Amino acid sequence: MSNKKIKNPVTIIYQDNIDFLKRELDVDTSFDLVHLELEYAERQMSLFLVDGFGKDQAITQIQRELIRVKAEDLEDRPLDKLMKHHIPYAEIEATDDLDNVVDQVLAGPAALVVEGIDQIILVDTREYPVRGPEEPDTEKVIRGSKDGFVETIVMNAALMRRRVRDRTMRVEHVSVGRRSKSDLAITYIADIADQEYVQKIKAGLDKIETDGLPMGDKTIEEFIFGHNYNPYPMVRYTERPDVAASHLLEGHVIIMVDGSPSVMISPTTFWHHMQHAEEYRQKPLVGLVLRIVRYLAVWASIFLIPLWYLLATNEQFRPEALGFIGAEESGTIPLYIQFLAAEVGIEMLRMAAIHTPNALATALGLVAALLIGDVAINVGLFSPEVVLYLAVAAVGTFATPSYEMSLANRIIRVGLLIVTAIFGGPGFIVGTTIWLLMLVHLKPLDTPYMWPFIPFNSRALKDVLFRVPIPTKKQRPQAIHPNDPDR
Repeated sequence: MSNKKIKNPVTIIYQDNIDFLKRELDVDTSFDLVHLELEYAERQMSLFLVDGFGKDQAITQIQRELIRVKAEDLEDRPLDKLMKHHIPYAEIEATDDLDNVVDQVLAGPAALVVEGIDQIILVDTREYPVRGPEEPDTEKVIRGSKDGFVETIVMNAALMRRRVRDRTMRVEHVSVGRRSKSDLAITYIADIADQEYVQKIKAGLDKIETDGLPMGDKTIEEFIFGHNYNPYPMVRYTERPDVAASHLLEGHVIIMVDGSPSVMISPTTFWHHMQHAEEYRQKPLVGLVLRIVRYLAVWASIFLIPLWYLLATNEQFRPEALGFIGAEESGTIPLYIQFLAAEVGIEMLRMAAIHTPNALATALGLVAALLIGDVAINVGLFSPEVVLYLAVAAVGTFATPSYEMSLANRIIRVGLLIVTAIFGGPGFIVGTTIWLLMLVHLKPLDTPYMWPFIPFNSRALKDVLFRVPIPTKKQRPQAIHPNDPDR
């Protein structure tokens, strides 16, 4: 038993325990809180549970077994005999803390109060409403598994166990939130992961003081990793169990939050957000080509528009080979205002696409093509070059594997465009330098965000830039300090 002083201990007086639980759970007011008054073996018993969580078959089977219990069966050591002989369930425990009983019932397990016993039996009969493990929309692959994480932490843990059957894999439970008491799980392979990272994450979770986690894993990221005014993500989110499993085997720590279909991978660098599972589902040469194209798309999403604007408005910076750059028809408003207006328009369309029912998606696409395309050019609002280059940048944004990274890159693109429009070439150079310094300054869990580019590591950088064959990858990333560096 814990040495912590119990504020409201379970007493030997049955009715006192019942009154406390009925008052704290307020079962008479909430229709979904169930209080069953039972009598078995000449003893009064009560079962408390949440209707939506209780598994009917399990509750019924427990009652069937209790009917067979006779009074003389519980004369000696009644608690042990009930738990070890008469209640056929794997997940069962006893507690002498009434406050813990209330928290457990609200979390899903059923509480059995038995007359004459100064402890309460908790039976984990919960069965959360859950959807099937479908392939996530944002991380689809042509070849590979089609399952994905769901909103139930137990099933997510099972999906991880299915792929990593290492005896040192740990899935540690943590409860966060004074009111929500949300379930979290810290997952790692003890023989590989740096225990200092694990302890830092645990310490960060222990320090969280809040009523609940309204936004789930995103709230956890903001509490633990900070840098809340920096647009770049401090962790990598994934809804694919195979991606999470591969990071576990590298030495990363996974944080799962109940109610969220994505898990957080930590620590991560800038380059982790540039990888996609499709690259590893194809031959190395094909994966290499896919990665190069993806990198080009990401860099285009950041630098193409500011760089084009710089060359289009400053002929002295434009080499002869790029003489075609520039707007033949400048339109009725300045170029940089056209770009900013189009950026706002695309963002509005993205938001509209999220909220638009599937049946109206085609109509939305036609409206977008007309407004930002043909009509806008014909009336002189946009020049054709603005629409072209913005379209290329938008495609690069959508080609970025990490949704959070793509949003951050879009903000940087707009910022670079503004400073380039105001200060010209020096503004572009200074803006790019500040962007790079901002990334270098980031160190989630003391891991350099731009490693292996800064600090430089040639071997690791080769693995980042090129999709090398898996048999040649003999070492785990040095930046996360794995206990076992060799694969």
